[in-house]
Amino acid sequence: MIFITVGTQKFQFNRLLKEMDKLVEEGFIIAENVFAQTGSSTYIPQNYSFKAFLTKEELNKQIEANDLIITHAGTGSIINSIKSRKKVIGIPRDVKFGEHVDNHQYEIVEQFENSSMILAVKNIQELKSAIRDSENFKFKKYISNSEKFNETLNEILNRWKK
Repeated sequence: MIFITVGTQKFQFNRLLKEMDKLVEEGFIIAENVFAQTGSSTYIPQNYSFKAFLTKEELNKQIEANDLIITHAGTGSIINSIKSRKKVIGIPRDVKFGEHVDNHQYEIVEQFENSSMILAVKNIQELKSAIRDSENFKFKKYISNSEKFNETLNEILNRWKK
């Protein structure tokens, strides 16, 4: 099962939704195995189920219920998915397609890809091969360092108190 999320920003991500429609239409993906959160996109998927916006609870249920998450390269979407130990394909929004104000998502997706936590698709025509590759790719598990950060911060604050 595949869950597509494009986030909640005011920008469309029609490129991704169209490519998924194409993959379903050609029979590479079974329509019933795909659900998308389409956000502010203007493209209406023809071959799979979707909803424009999800509540936080609905989003979390979709992440938990699906094996593969295909997402824009927003840090929140990526981190929520990898924390749930899901296979993730990240696709950066591109300013030249009117998908964002700059191309910072390329940097985000590159960092996660370099850590082997996600597969990155920088050219939408690579999506099919990324989906295929996700079946055997060894995704590195996300390990939070929040506890260590909090311990270090408390140590520093305690030194200042003295």
